[in-house]
Amino acid sequence: MPVPEFGDIDTRLKYLRWLGAMSNRLQRRKTDWTERKEFLQTVWYESRRAGLDTGLVLGLIQVESAFRKFAVSPVGARGYMQVMPFWTRVIGNGDPSALFHMQTNLRFGCVILRHYIDRERGDLFMALGRYNGSRGRPQYPNAVFGAAKNWEWKEHGPAEVSPVPRMPAERVPGGPS
Repeated sequence: MPVPEFGDIDTRLKYLRWLGAMSNRLQRRKTDWTERKEFLQTVWYESRRAGLDTGLVLGLIQVESAFRKFAVSPVGARGYMQVMPFWTRVIGNGDPSALFHMQTNLRFGCVILRHYIDRERGDLFMALGRYNGSRGRPQYPNAVFGAAKNWEWKEHGPAEVSPVPRMPAERVPGGPS
């Protein structure tokens, strides 16, 4: 599990305030403090490593697995981020059981989402559709954007480092793209 390192105390305190706020929001779904802290710490690390908004990643996890480590979809997607087993052959060691390892699942999911965002030239709506296999249909991306609102966090006061990126407006079938 990655342990965050900080160059200064203000950045560390900002992270700890985020961790506390997210821990309170997640407590109902993950009651054990140590498990919750390790999960949030890893989501924070892996989302930043992939250049993703942490709130968006938490929203995706909420929609995909409802924060269940051992979730398996009807088509075989596994873990928190519902990664398809074929990805273990593409970016891993070929062992699909690794998708039930927290950091592996979160790293793969974040890398895959970053790949799709890059492929869609920054269009989160289309990238989320690719992630879910529903490209061009609004239900899944809009569900993730809605869930991500539960995980938005903004530092209060003058120590703000960077604002949370805004989500694109929700799309509706037949609406402008």
